[in-house]
Amino acid sequence: MPKPFILHMITTAKNLSPFDVNMAVDAGWVSAIPYINVEPGEVRGLIQDAIFSRSPKGLKSTGVFIGGRDTKQAMDMLKTATDSMFPPFQVSVFADPSGAFTTAAGMVAIVEDELKTKFDTDLSGKTILALGGTGPVGQVAAVLAAQAGANVRIIGRQLEKAQRIADMCSQEFGQGKITITAGADADKADFIKDADVVFATGAAGIELLSAELVASAPNLKVAADVNAVPPSGVAGLDAFDNGKAIEGSQSGAVGVGALAIGNVKYQVQSKLLKSMIEKDHPLYLHFEHAFAAAREYIQTSKK
Repeated sequence: MPKPFILHMITTAKNLSPFDVNMAVDAGWVSAIPYINVEPGEVRGLIQDAIFSRSPKGLKSTGVFIGGRDTKQAMDMLKTATDSMFPPFQVSVFADPSGAFTTAAGMVAIVEDELKTKFDTDLSGKTILALGGTGPVGQVAAVLAAQAGANVRIIGRQLEKAQRIADMCSQEFGQGKITITAGADADKADFIKDADVVFATGAAGIELLSAELVASAPNLKVAADVNAVPPSGVAGLDAFDNGKAIEGSQSGAVGVGALAIGNVKYQVQSKLLKSMIEKDHPLYLHFEHAFAAAREYIQTSKK
């Protein structure tokens, strides 16, 4: 008798995201079992309990999802999980803390496509501001864009914190192969003058880029906002916008709203959750795999 598909969902938070549970079950995982308030040091024991309770054949119907909110912690937990297994006792593991990996992947992939289709260019060499970029989505978006060749600056209210996050992203996620810089929110009027792209990734309901700043950006090509709660993080940008010209932009910039990004995020998370079921070998998934899936989805959806 085939083993039912069980996804063990681990989070350091006090609650597991209902969004992630719905996505998992809709993707084909029959049972989504929550483990809340998990300490990083407990991951190894949980993983080994999961792999030793089923035969290698049964483990093909077993998976692990890592949530939480801290991006570095999630990546560390993913590494611990993979290091806790050995052939043939292995299962697939997917890290997506606060949905940040799939959301950031969706945003960067859409922006990349807008640059190509509207401006005949790509991310390489572009100057990008990640406004409110010290949070999970901003961190990952900055890393993905930097890996694609962009010059990325994380903007935060406190320069010291922004610098600490930028250094962490460069060293921990970029493995020292990228250099992300930092800046204070108070100086964004100066930074916007050279910006080609803006990622608005701050708290919901806060305008990060005013109409005046949009108008003062001579090189701005694309602005993307991940928050659907009014007001928009970018003045003149609607949550449904998907490549629409931003009113008041002197440079002909286009905008990408939260719901357009959310659609790609949804498709990417669903695809990766399904791939854990469909593949015959274990997968260890994080933001780079999400970005590859987002790029593929955007190209496929245009055919």
